[in-house]
Amino acid sequence: MSMNLSAKLDELQRGDRQLETTVALCEIRTQLQELTKSVESCQSEVSEVKRDMVTIKQELDTVQQVKEEIEELREYVNRLEEHSHRRKLRLLEQGLTLFLSYAILAAVLGMLQFGYNTGVINAPEVNIENFMKDVYKDRYGEDISDDSVKTLYSVAVSIFAIGGMVGGFSGGTIANRFGRKGGLLLNNVLGIVGACLMGFTKIAESYEMLFFGRFIIGVNCGLNTSLVPMYISEIAPLNLRGGLGTVNQLAVTVGLLVSQVLGIEQILGTNEGWPILLGLAICPAILQLLLLPVCPESPRYLLITKQWEEEARKALRRLRASNQVEEDIEEMRAEERAQQAESTISMTELICSPTLRAPLVIGVVMQLSQQLSGINAVFYYSTNLFTSSGLTDESAKFATIGIGAIMVCMTLVSIPLMDRTGRRTLHLYGLGGMFIFSIFITISFLIKEFFGYVQEMIDWMSYISVVSTLCFVVFFAVGPGSIPWMITAELFSQGPRPAAMSIAVLVNWMANFLVGIGFPSMKSSLENYTFLPFSAFLAIFWIFTYKKVPETKNKTFEEILALFRHGNDREEELATNSSKETVLSDATTANHTHATDKL
Repeated sequence: MSMNLSAKLDELQRGDRQLETTVALCEIRTQLQELTKSVESCQSEVSEVKRDMVTIKQELDTVQQVKEEIEELREYVNRLEEHSHRRKLRLLEQGLTLFLSYAILAAVLGMLQFGYNTGVINAPEVNIENFMKDVYKDRYGEDISDDSVKTLYSVAVSIFAIGGMVGGFSGGTIANRFGRKGGLLLNNVLGIVGACLMGFTKIAESYEMLFFGRFIIGVNCGLNTSLVPMYISEIAPLNLRGGLGTVNQLAVTVGLLVSQVLGIEQILGTNEGWPILLGLAICPAILQLLLLPVCPESPRYLLITKQWEEEARKALRRLRASNQVEEDIEEMRAEERAQQAESTISMTELICSPTLRAPLVIGVVMQLSQQLSGINAVFYYSTNLFTSSGLTDESAKFATIGIGAIMVCMTLVSIPLMDRTGRRTLHLYGLGGMFIFSIFITISFLIKEFFGYVQEMIDWMSYISVVSTLCFVVFFAVGPGSIPWMITAELFSQGPRPAAMSIAVLVNWMANFLVGIGFPSMKSSLENYTFLPFSAFLAIFWIFTYKKVPETKNKTFEEILALFRHGNDREEELATNSSKETVLSDATTANHTHATDKL
């Protein structure tokens, strides 16, 4: 068509037409040529738009397919959640069996050892100091100063905590290498050696042997404080984990009470009897060596760490007194999947892990809340505290026994409360009550100083001091006594748990050592204001617990791990989703704009 037009235009130009017609016809031909080019260009662009529309349709089909897959995944997740909920309900229905009770009893003898050796050094303080004076005079032919004797006695008290640091820090390695039960069995060798060294101190006429024995028994107790809570938390049913975890503290308080009762002057608190008192630490070690071999290894250790599923099933059947243990196995498998990336975690990796840093900080602060609350000042030096508040030596020793008895009673009360009220709530009550009565203890000391010349006021304030101290101990037993040991094991899954327990227990024993070695000097410097630093610490720990510590009651290890992963994962997910949405939005807008322009 365009060629015919050109031919006709050429004929017209050759004709005798006017010049204007020729010019007009040339313009028409030029415009027609431009129009033809424009039509061809439009056809090309229409083809491109068609290709873009096909691409967009394919993308929309892909999006629809992804939506369908997401719906399928959502239904699958809902089914998993429903299955997990049913499994958790079945786990919450498990009860306390006879063999599980036996295993708990055999294991907590290690914590009884810890409690006994924490309190045993308290009552015979004067007897041990007299022994040190006699040994020094026999060696060097001169009397030792009272300050030097006090220093030596402080060493005997605090070197126990140094041994505890060594044992606590080694707990994770021992637990992974020999197992929870195997580590406890081997640890009793240290208990027997330490008890023998302390028991033969007077025969050997060597207070250095006393120091060494206290160090060895400290290592033994440090390992116990790491291994026993770990073992109990791993064999206990979900619904009983809190109450059975409190049995740790019950064993500690029983050990304290036994040591305080045996330490009175009428029994073994004499110059001849105190070595026997210290040497009796051999009894829990020998008893555990006899009872524990019958108990199974931790099923979690067997399944998750060693991958011995059949052995784990056998252990669970014995502990649950039932062949239906699939819920426990599934719960352990879920925990294993949740922490597979951390299954071989070291202490350095634990400290550097963003996900595990929060529970590690909580575990460490909870341990500090136990030791820096001032309770060990009461355990180690209660007899001296009561004497300085105006009680006679005999009354002070009986008041110390009262502390042990109240600790046992209140720990028994807290066992059912642990799985009803919750760990966090009880810890807040405990710290709050200790804060209040630490202030009362300080007030009683100040009033005694101001009204010391009135005998009636001295007697009255002595009893106020004793009552305040006993109430201080009551609230310690309710919360800070048992919860830090338990919650540290609860906050971590199987992989990082041993390393976390090692770090937390090391911090606990370091704080124990600082209080043991520093309290006499602090008492001399601050005098009536001795408990004020502890009051300040208690206030700080209460605020931290209120703001940072989660509730772990009736939660599986997988759910507890998810509490801390949720924050990090949520931030990462929001950032990732935001980025993806921005890119998708930009791409979609660009495609639509491009298509519209072309149309």
